[in-house]
Amino acid sequence: MTTIALEQTQTTLSELIHRLTPGEEVIIFENDRAVARLVLNPLPSARQTEPVSRWPCKAGSAKNTIHWMASDFDAPLDEFKEYME
Repeated sequence: MTTIALEQTQTTLSELIHRLTPGEEVIIFENDRAVARLVLNPLPSARQTEPVSRWPCKAGSAKNTIHWMASDFDAPLDEFKEYME
């Protein structure tokens, strides 16, 4: 983690951005207080035509992952007895 004063970033921001490596961050300070964090976030390629899926799961992908279930799984709970009457 690199730290730098805000005044220095005004002249070296471009250089800071181009020197960053994945996982590295630069903390920017002003008056001994952190005001910003600069982190490398590679943007998707402009040539990418398919939208990026936010939900990688597919229907049925969890099939056969539950190995056992308690025998009283669906038994009424004592805590909710008054609501069941």
